[in-house]
Amino acid sequence: MRFRAVLLRAGSPFAQLWFRIRKPTTFGVKALVRHADGRFLVVRHSYADTRRWALPGGGYKPTRETPAEAAARELHEELGIVLPPADFAVLDTTVTTLEGKHDTLTILTAVAPADAFTLSPEIAEARWVTSLDELGAASVSRWLVKALG
Repeated sequence: MRFRAVLLRAGSPFAQLWFRIRKPTTFGVKALVRHADGRFLVVRHSYADTRRWALPGGGYKPTRETPAEAAARELHEELGIVLPPADFAVLDTTVTTLEGKHDTLTILTAVAPADAFTLSPEIAEARWVTSLDELGAASVSRWLVKALG
């Protein structure tokens, strides 16, 4: 499992270079998962910027699944959290070119009935927090800030 994380980290610069050259159109989701007690889930990915706290999520093909289905799939793949797509509500949809690609990003939210999770190789660390202040001086994703705004 650790080997997969190393491969993800090693391949990330090549993916970013490909995005800058090809400028593909992509679709992604980010999931703000809340717990009934007011906490929310943040993750640090094992690839790209490994120091930055962010929301779980990833890419999807809109011809194959909806943003809610993609968010449910990504949460299951990355953290072992099972939530039905119907539990997700869209917070925002935005178009960004931050990574050199034309990305339509949908931020969704859902409430998790439990706080248990299992890390996949894509996730270096995950934790439930009540505010961003609990992360100290660590870097925080703009999408995480936007989701909480």
